[in-house]
Amino acid sequence: MSLDRRTFLRQASLGAAGVAVVTQLPAAEAAGALPAFDDREPEAFWRAVRDQFPLTRQLKYFNTGGLGPASSPVLAKVAEVTRQLQERSEHGHALHAGAREVLARFLGAEPGEIAFVRNATEANGIIAAGLRLAPGDEVIFETHAHPGGSFPWAQQETVRGLKLKLFDPADTAAANLDRIAALITPRTRVVQVSHVTAPTGVVMPVDAIARLCRERGLWFHIDGAQSAGMFPFSLREIGCDSFAASGHKWMGGPLETGVLHIRRDRLNDVAPPLVGAYSGDLDFLPGELRLAPTAIRHEYGTRSAAAIVGLAEAVKFQERVGRERIAARGRALIARLRAGLAPLPGVEILTPAGAADSAAMLTFRHAKLGYTDLFSRLMKDGAFRCRPVSEQKLNALRVSAHLFNSPAEIDGLVAAVRAVG
Repeated sequence: MSLDRRTFLRQASLGAAGVAVVTQLPAAEAAGALPAFDDREPEAFWRAVRDQFPLTRQLKYFNTGGLGPASSPVLAKVAEVTRQLQERSEHGHALHAGAREVLARFLGAEPGEIAFVRNATEANGIIAAGLRLAPGDEVIFETHAHPGGSFPWAQQETVRGLKLKLFDPADTAAANLDRIAALITPRTRVVQVSHVTAPTGVVMPVDAIARLCRERGLWFHIDGAQSAGMFPFSLREIGCDSFAASGHKWMGGPLETGVLHIRRDRLNDVAPPLVGAYSGDLDFLPGELRLAPTAIRHEYGTRSAAAIVGLAEAVKFQERVGRERIAARGRALIARLRAGLAPLPGVEILTPAGAADSAAMLTFRHAKLGYTDLFSRLMKDGAFRCRPVSEQKLNALRVSAHLFNSPAEIDGLVAAVRAVG
Protein backbone atom coordinates (compact mmCIF):
# COMPACT_ATOMS: atom_id res chain seq x y z
CA MET A 1 0.00 0.00 0.00
CA SER A 2 1.12 3.62 -0.24
CA LEU A 3 3.05 5.12 2.64
CA ASP A 4 0.30 7.69 3.25
CA ARG A 5 -2.39 5.03 3.50
CA ARG A 6 -0.23 2.85 5.72
CA THR A 7 0.37 5.77 8.08
CA PHE A 8 -3.32 6.62 8.15
CA LEU A 9 -4.36 3.05 8.94
CA ARG A 10 -1.76 2.72 11.64
CA GLN A 11 -2.90 5.93 13.30
CA ALA A 12 -6.55 5.00 12.98
CA SER A 13 -6.00 1.63 14.62
CA LEU A 14 -4.25 3.35 17.51
CA GLY A 15 -7.07 5.85 17.95
CA ALA A 16 -10.05 5.56 20.24
CA ALA A 17 -11.13 2.17 18.95
CA GLY A 18 -7.60 0.80 19.05
CA VAL A 19 -7.05 1.97 22.60
CA ALA A 20 -10.35 0.41 23.67
CA VAL A 21 -9.32 -2.95 22.25
CA VAL A 22 -5.88 -2.89 23.79
CA THR A 23 -6.89 -1.68 27.26
CA GLN A 24 -10.37 -3.10 27.76
CA LEU A 25 -10.03 -6.73 26.75
CA PRO A 26 -11.68 -9.22 29.12
CA ALA A 27 -9.52 -10.67 31.85
CA ALA A 28 -8.94 -13.90 29.93
CA GLU A 29 -5.99 -14.82 32.09
CA ALA A 30 -8.13 -14.54 35.20
CA ALA A 31 -10.84 -16.59 33.52
CA GLY A 32 -8.21 -19.21 32.76
CA ALA A 33 -6.73 -19.21 36.28
CA LEU A 34 -5.47 -22.60 37.42
CA PRO A 35 -4.53 -24.02 40.81
CA ALA A 36 -0.91 -24.68 41.64
CA PHE A 37 0.31 -28.02 40.37
CA ASP A 38 0.68 -30.58 43.15
CA ASP A 39 2.67 -33.75 42.42
CA ARG A 40 0.74 -35.53 45.17
CA GLU A 41 -2.59 -34.94 43.42
CA PRO A 42 -1.92 -34.07 39.78
CA GLU A 43 -5.40 -34.99 38.55
CA ALA A 44 -6.92 -32.09 40.48
CA PHE A 45 -4.83 -29.75 38.36
CA TRP A 46 -5.73 -31.50 35.11
CA ARG A 47 -9.43 -31.46 36.00
CA ALA A 48 -9.14 -27.68 36.38
CA VAL A 49 -7.51 -27.52 32.97
CA ARG A 50 -10.32 -29.60 31.48
CA ASP A 51 -12.86 -27.25 33.03
CA GLN A 52 -11.47 -24.48 30.81
CA PHE A 53 -12.72 -26.26 27.68
CA PRO A 54 -16.37 -26.10 26.60
CA LEU A 55 -15.83 -29.33 24.66
CA THR A 56 -18.81 -31.55 25.47
CA ARG A 57 -18.22 -34.10 28.22
CA GLN A 58 -20.18 -36.71 26.29
CA LEU A 59 -17.35 -36.91 23.76
CA LYS A 60 -14.01 -38.51 24.55
CA TYR A 61 -12.03 -36.41 22.13
CA PHE A 62 -8.80 -37.93 20.79
CA ASN A 63 -8.41 -35.98 17.53
CA THR A 64 -6.38 -32.92 18.41
CA GLY A 65 -4.08 -33.90 15.54
CA GLY A 66 -6.98 -33.09 13.23
CA LEU A 67 -8.66 -30.20 15.03
CA GLY A 68 -7.92 -29.03 18.53
CA PRO A 69 -10.68 -27.48 20.65
CA ALA A 70 -10.20 -23.94 21.93
CA SER A 71 -10.40 -23.08 25.61
CA SER A 72 -12.91 -20.65 27.12
CA PRO A 73 -10.29 -17.89 27.59
CA VAL A 74 -9.48 -18.09 23.87
CA LEU A 75 -13.14 -17.97 22.86
CA ALA A 76 -13.79 -15.07 25.22
CA LYS A 77 -10.87 -13.12 23.80
CA VAL A 78 -11.99 -13.67 20.20
CA ALA A 79 -15.58 -12.69 20.98
CA GLU A 80 -14.68 -9.53 22.85
CA VAL A 81 -12.11 -8.32 20.31
CA THR A 82 -14.60 -8.95 17.53
CA ARG A 83 -17.31 -7.01 19.36
CA GLN A 84 -15.08 -4.05 20.20
CA LEU A 85 -13.72 -3.80 16.67
CA GLN A 86 -17.22 -3.99 15.23
CA GLU A 87 -18.43 -1.22 17.53
CA ARG A 88 -16.33 1.20 15.48
CA SER A 89 -15.87 -0.91 12.35
CA GLU A 90 -12.08 -1.11 12.72
CA HIS A 91 -9.72 -3.81 11.47
CA GLY A 92 -7.47 -3.85 14.56
CA HIS A 93 -4.36 -4.45 12.48
CA ALA A 94 -2.17 -2.86 15.17
CA LEU A 95 -3.00 -5.80 17.44
CA HIS A 96 -0.93 -8.12 15.24
CA ALA A 97 2.33 -6.78 16.63
CA GLY A 98 1.73 -7.97 20.17
CA ALA A 99 0.48 -11.35 18.98
CA ARG A 100 3.55 -11.69 16.76
CA GLU A 101 5.82 -11.22 19.76
CA VAL A 102 3.93 -13.91 21.69
CA LEU A 103 4.15 -16.44 18.85
CA ALA A 104 7.81 -15.65 18.24
CA ARG A 105 8.59 -16.34 21.89
CA PHE A 106 6.56 -19.55 21.80
CA LEU A 107 8.38 -20.87 18.72
CA GLY A 108 11.85 -19.60 19.58
CA ALA A 109 12.14 -17.09 16.74
CA GLU A 110 12.27 -13.34 16.07
CA PRO A 111 9.01 -11.42 15.57
CA GLY A 112 10.18 -10.32 12.13
CA GLU A 113 10.45 -13.98 11.10
CA ILE A 114 6.77 -14.65 11.81
CA ALA A 115 3.91 -14.23 9.33
CA PHE A 116 0.29 -14.97 10.22
CA VAL A 117 -1.39 -17.20 7.65
CA ARG A 118 -4.60 -19.22 7.58
CA ASN A 119 -3.09 -22.64 8.32
CA ALA A 120 -0.03 -24.84 7.77
CA THR A 121 -1.25 -25.67 4.26
CA GLU A 122 -1.01 -22.02 3.23
CA ALA A 123 2.43 -21.72 4.83
CA ASN A 124 3.67 -24.86 3.07
CA GLY A 125 2.25 -23.56 -0.20
CA ILE A 126 4.07 -20.24 0.13
CA ILE A 127 7.38 -22.06 0.46
CA ALA A 128 6.67 -24.50 -2.38
CA ALA A 129 5.56 -21.76 -4.78
CA GLY A 130 7.98 -19.09 -3.59
CA LEU A 131 11.37 -20.81 -3.67
CA ARG A 132 13.27 -20.13 -6.89
CA LEU A 133 13.47 -23.62 -8.35
CA ALA A 134 13.99 -24.87 -11.91
CA PRO A 135 12.69 -27.87 -13.88
CA GLY A 136 14.44 -31.02 -12.71
CA ASP A 137 15.26 -29.65 -9.26
CA GLU A 138 14.59 -32.27 -6.61
CA VAL A 139 12.47 -32.01 -3.47
CA ILE A 140 12.61 -34.71 -0.80
CA PHE A 141 9.81 -35.43 1.66
CA GLU A 142 8.16 -38.40 3.33
CA THR A 143 5.32 -40.55 2.01
CA HIS A 144 3.38 -39.79 5.20
CA ALA A 145 3.23 -36.05 4.50
CA HIS A 146 -0.20 -34.57 5.10
CA PRO A 147 -2.00 -33.41 1.93
CA GLY A 148 -1.36 -29.88 3.17
CA GLY A 149 2.35 -30.64 2.89
CA SER A 150 2.41 -32.84 -0.21
CA PHE A 151 -0.17 -31.21 -2.49
CA PRO A 152 1.73 -27.90 -2.79
CA TRP A 153 4.77 -29.79 -4.08
CA ALA A 154 2.69 -31.99 -6.37
CA GLN A 155 1.31 -28.80 -7.92
CA GLN A 156 4.84 -27.44 -8.43
CA GLU A 157 5.82 -30.74 -10.01
CA THR A 158 3.06 -30.14 -12.57
CA VAL A 159 3.63 -26.41 -13.03
CA ARG A 160 7.42 -26.16 -12.88
CA GLY A 161 8.63 -29.68 -13.60
CA LEU A 162 10.16 -30.34 -10.19
CA LYS A 163 11.13 -33.89 -9.31
CA LEU A 164 9.71 -35.28 -6.08
CA LYS A 165 11.65 -37.96 -4.20
CA LEU A 166 9.90 -39.72 -1.34
CA PHE A 167 10.95 -41.89 1.58
CA ASP A 168 8.91 -44.03 3.96
CA PRO A 169 9.26 -42.94 7.60
CA ALA A 170 11.29 -45.34 9.71
CA ASP A 171 10.96 -46.10 13.43
CA THR A 172 14.24 -44.49 14.49
CA ALA A 173 15.90 -41.12 14.03
CA ALA A 174 19.06 -42.64 12.58
CA ALA A 175 17.13 -44.59 9.96
CA ASN A 176 15.13 -41.53 8.91
CA LEU A 177 18.30 -39.47 8.56
CA ASP A 178 19.90 -42.23 6.49
CA ARG A 179 16.87 -42.46 4.18
CA ILE A 180 16.97 -38.74 3.51
CA ALA A 181 20.73 -38.72 2.91
CA ALA A 182 20.43 -41.62 0.46
CA LEU A 183 18.08 -39.60 -1.74
CA ILE A 184 20.24 -36.49 -2.01
CA THR A 185 21.88 -35.85 -5.38
CA PRO A 186 23.51 -32.79 -7.00
CA ARG A 187 20.02 -31.78 -8.21
CA THR A 188 18.45 -31.79 -4.74
CA ARG A 189 17.38 -28.34 -3.58
CA VAL A 190 14.82 -28.84 -0.80
CA VAL A 191 14.18 -31.25 2.05
CA GLN A 192 10.85 -31.09 3.85
CA VAL A 193 9.69 -33.26 6.73
CA SER A 194 6.72 -33.35 9.05
CA HIS A 195 8.06 -32.59 12.52
CA VAL A 196 5.59 -35.26 13.67
CA THR A 197 4.05 -37.38 10.93
CA ALA A 198 0.27 -37.14 10.83
CA PRO A 199 -0.59 -40.80 10.08
CA THR A 200 1.55 -42.56 12.72
CA GLY A 201 3.07 -39.89 14.99
CA VAL A 202 6.75 -40.43 14.15
CA VAL A 203 8.89 -37.60 15.55
CA MET A 204 11.49 -36.66 12.95
CA PRO A 205 15.07 -35.80 14.00
CA VAL A 206 14.80 -32.23 12.77
CA ASP A 207 18.00 -31.00 14.46
CA ALA A 208 20.07 -33.63 12.66
CA ILE A 209 18.24 -33.08 9.36
CA ALA A 210 18.90 -29.34 9.66
CA ARG A 211 22.63 -29.99 10.09
CA LEU A 212 22.64 -32.32 7.09
CA CYS A 213 20.88 -29.72 4.95
CA ARG A 214 23.29 -26.97 5.99
CA GLU A 215 26.24 -29.17 5.08
CA ARG A 216 24.73 -29.89 1.65
CA GLY A 217 23.47 -26.36 0.98
CA LEU A 218 19.80 -27.42 0.91
CA TRP A 219 16.68 -25.57 1.98
CA PHE A 220 15.10 -27.28 4.99
CA HIS A 221 11.38 -26.76 5.60
CA ILE A 222 9.42 -28.26 8.50
CA ASP A 223 5.69 -28.90 8.48
CA GLY A 224 5.04 -28.40 12.18
CA ALA A 225 1.28 -28.78 12.16
CA GLN A 226 1.55 -31.70 14.62
CA SER A 227 4.33 -30.39 16.84
CA ALA A 228 3.56 -26.76 17.69
CA GLY A 229 1.69 -27.03 20.98
CA MET A 230 2.39 -30.74 21.45
CA PHE A 231 5.87 -30.23 22.92
CA PRO A 232 8.26 -27.28 23.25
CA PHE A 233 11.12 -26.59 20.85
CA SER A 234 13.11 -23.64 19.54
CA LEU A 235 13.29 -22.90 15.82
CA ARG A 236 16.42 -20.89 16.50
CA GLU A 237 18.08 -23.98 17.96
CA ILE A 238 16.79 -26.34 15.27
CA GLY A 239 18.18 -24.12 12.53
CA CYS A 240 15.60 -24.82 9.80
CA ASP A 241 15.06 -22.32 7.00
CA SER A 242 11.28 -22.25 7.27
CA PHE A 243 8.51 -23.71 9.40
CA ALA A 244 4.73 -24.02 9.08
CA ALA A 245 2.12 -24.49 11.81
CA SER A 246 -1.64 -24.52 12.18
CA GLY A 247 -3.02 -22.68 15.17
CA HIS A 248 -6.19 -24.76 15.29
CA LYS A 249 -4.55 -28.06 16.26
CA TRP A 250 -2.29 -28.58 19.28
CA MET A 251 -2.00 -24.87 20.09
CA GLY A 252 -5.77 -24.68 20.64
CA GLY A 253 -6.27 -21.50 18.65
CA PRO A 254 -9.23 -20.36 16.57
CA LEU A 255 -10.01 -21.82 13.18
CA GLU A 256 -8.17 -20.35 10.20
CA THR A 257 -5.06 -19.34 12.11
CA GLY A 258 -1.55 -20.41 11.23
CA VAL A 259 2.07 -19.33 11.31
CA LEU A 260 4.80 -19.21 8.69
CA HIS A 261 8.35 -18.79 9.94
CA ILE A 262 11.16 -17.88 7.56
CA ARG A 263 14.64 -17.36 8.94
CA ARG A 264 15.57 -13.72 8.64
CA ASP A 265 18.66 -14.30 6.49
CA ARG A 266 16.65 -16.46 4.05
CA LEU A 267 13.66 -14.16 3.69
CA ASN A 268 14.56 -12.90 0.21
CA ASP A 269 14.91 -16.46 -1.09
CA VAL A 270 11.13 -16.87 -0.99
CA ALA A 271 9.23 -14.79 -3.54
CA PRO A 272 5.71 -14.17 -2.16
CA PRO A 273 3.31 -15.95 -4.51
CA LEU A 274 0.55 -13.56 -3.47
CA VAL A 275 0.91 -9.98 -2.27
CA GLY A 276 -1.42 -7.14 -1.40
CA ALA A 277 -2.01 -4.43 1.15
CA TYR A 278 0.48 -4.72 4.05
CA SER A 279 2.95 -6.77 1.95
CA GLY A 280 5.03 -3.67 1.32
CA ASP A 281 4.93 -0.13 -0.07
CA LEU A 282 4.11 1.29 -3.47
CA ASP A 283 3.78 5.06 -3.20
CA PHE A 284 2.29 5.85 -6.60
CA LEU A 285 1.18 4.07 -9.76
CA PRO A 286 3.14 3.37 -11.81
CA GLY A 287 5.90 2.64 -9.36
CA GLU A 288 8.09 0.04 -7.72
CA LEU A 289 6.72 -2.33 -5.08
CA ARG A 290 9.05 -2.50 -2.10
CA LEU A 291 8.33 -5.59 -0.05
CA ALA A 292 8.28 -5.33 3.74
CA PRO A 293 11.70 -6.18 5.22
CA THR A 294 10.17 -8.90 7.42
CA ALA A 295 7.97 -11.95 7.01
CA ILE A 296 4.97 -9.59 7.17
CA ARG A 297 5.36 -9.39 3.38
CA HIS A 298 3.41 -12.67 3.27
CA GLU A 299 0.41 -11.13 5.10
CA TYR A 300 -1.61 -9.72 2.22
CA GLY A 301 -4.81 -7.78 2.84
CA THR A 302 -7.08 -7.48 5.86
CA ARG A 303 -6.91 -10.29 8.40
CA SER A 304 -9.04 -11.24 11.38
CA ALA A 305 -7.28 -9.48 14.24
CA ALA A 306 -9.62 -11.23 16.68
CA ALA A 307 -8.49 -14.66 15.48
CA ILE A 308 -4.82 -13.68 15.61
CA VAL A 309 -5.18 -12.29 19.13
CA GLY A 310 -7.06 -15.48 20.00
CA LEU A 311 -4.13 -17.57 18.83
CA ALA A 312 -1.81 -15.53 21.05
CA GLU A 313 -4.19 -16.11 23.98
CA ALA A 314 -4.13 -19.87 23.27
CA VAL A 315 -0.34 -19.82 23.45
CA LYS A 316 -0.40 -17.88 26.71
CA PHE A 317 -2.88 -20.38 28.14
CA GLN A 318 -0.46 -23.19 27.37
CA GLU A 319 2.33 -21.24 29.01
CA ARG A 320 0.21 -20.91 32.16
CA VAL A 321 -0.39 -24.65 32.18
CA GLY A 322 3.32 -25.28 31.49
CA ARG A 323 4.66 -26.39 28.14
CA GLU A 324 6.90 -29.13 29.52
CA ARG A 325 4.02 -30.26 31.72
CA ILE A 326 1.72 -30.51 28.67
CA ALA A 327 4.31 -32.51 26.75
CA ALA A 328 4.86 -34.89 29.67
CA ARG A 329 1.11 -35.31 30.12
CA GLY A 330 0.61 -36.25 26.48
CA ARG A 331 3.46 -38.74 26.53
CA ALA A 332 2.22 -40.30 29.79
CA LEU A 333 -1.30 -40.77 28.43
CA ILE A 334 0.03 -42.36 25.24
CA ALA A 335 2.32 -44.63 27.27
CA ARG A 336 -0.74 -45.70 29.26
CA LEU A 337 -2.61 -46.38 26.02
CA ARG A 338 0.29 -48.37 24.58
CA ALA A 339 0.52 -50.49 27.73
CA GLY A 340 -3.19 -51.22 27.54
CA LEU A 341 -3.36 -52.01 23.82
CA ALA A 342 -0.14 -53.98 23.38
CA PRO A 343 -1.36 -57.22 25.02
CA LEU A 344 -4.69 -57.27 23.19
CA PRO A 345 -5.11 -59.96 20.52
CA GLY A 346 -5.28 -58.63 16.98
CA VAL A 347 -3.97 -55.16 17.87
CA GLU A 348 -0.89 -53.89 16.03
CA ILE A 349 0.68 -50.61 17.13
CA LEU A 350 2.26 -48.68 14.25
CA THR A 351 3.80 -45.78 16.20
CA PRO A 352 7.41 -46.35 17.33
CA ALA A 353 7.95 -46.89 21.04
CA GLY A 354 11.21 -44.95 21.41
CA ALA A 355 10.95 -41.90 23.66
CA ALA A 356 12.69 -39.72 21.08
CA ASP A 357 10.73 -41.10 18.15
CA SER A 358 7.16 -40.53 19.33
CA ALA A 359 5.19 -38.18 21.55
CA ALA A 360 1.46 -37.60 22.10
CA MET A 361 -0.02 -39.65 19.26
CA LEU A 362 -0.42 -43.38 18.75
CA THR A 363 -1.75 -45.23 15.71
CA PHE A 364 -2.96 -48.81 15.83
CA ARG A 365 -4.94 -51.23 13.72
CA HIS A 366 -7.07 -54.24 14.54
CA ALA A 367 -7.06 -57.55 12.70
CA LYS A 368 -10.81 -57.99 13.24
CA LEU A 369 -12.12 -54.63 11.98
CA GLY A 370 -11.02 -52.26 9.24
CA TYR A 371 -10.43 -48.64 10.13
CA THR A 372 -13.88 -47.41 9.11
CA ASP A 373 -15.70 -50.10 11.08
CA LEU A 374 -13.42 -49.71 14.09
CA PHE A 375 -13.87 -45.94 14.04
CA SER A 376 -17.67 -46.31 13.92
CA ARG A 377 -17.70 -48.97 16.61
CA LEU A 378 -15.72 -46.87 19.08
CA MET A 379 -17.86 -43.81 18.39
CA LYS A 380 -21.08 -45.77 18.82
CA ASP A 381 -20.06 -47.73 21.92
CA GLY A 382 -18.39 -44.96 23.89
CA ALA A 383 -18.20 -41.69 21.90
CA PHE A 384 -14.45 -42.14 21.46
CA ARG A 385 -13.50 -39.70 18.70
CA CYS A 386 -10.31 -40.97 17.11
CA ARG A 387 -9.03 -40.31 13.58
CA PRO A 388 -9.26 -42.89 10.77
CA VAL A 389 -5.93 -43.40 9.00
CA SER A 390 -6.37 -44.39 5.37
CA GLU A 391 -3.09 -42.93 4.10
CA GLN A 392 -0.75 -45.36 2.37
CA LYS A 393 -3.33 -48.10 3.02
CA LEU A 394 -2.40 -48.18 6.70
CA ASN A 395 -5.97 -49.17 7.66
CA ALA A 396 -5.63 -47.84 11.21
CA LEU A 397 -6.88 -45.41 13.86
CA ARG A 398 -4.90 -42.55 15.38
CA VAL A 399 -5.25 -41.38 18.97
CA SER A 400 -4.10 -37.90 20.00
CA ALA A 401 -3.74 -37.19 23.72
CA HIS A 402 -3.62 -33.59 24.87
CA LEU A 403 -3.95 -31.46 27.99
CA PHE A 404 -7.73 -31.93 28.34
CA ASN A 405 -7.63 -35.75 28.14
CA SER A 406 -7.52 -38.00 31.21
CA PRO A 407 -6.27 -41.44 32.30
CA ALA A 408 -9.90 -42.50 32.75
CA GLU A 409 -10.63 -41.72 29.09
CA ILE A 410 -7.58 -43.72 28.04
CA ASP A 411 -8.67 -46.67 30.16
CA GLY A 412 -12.14 -46.46 28.67
CA LEU A 413 -10.73 -46.50 25.15
CA VAL A 414 -8.62 -49.58 25.94
CA ALA A 415 -11.67 -51.32 27.35
CA ALA A 416 -13.67 -50.45 24.24
CA VAL A 417 -10.96 -51.87 21.96
CA ARG A 418 -10.76 -54.99 24.15
CA ALA A 419 -14.51 -55.44 23.72
CA VAL A 420 -14.06 -55.65 19.95
CA GLY A 421 -12.71 -59.15 20.58
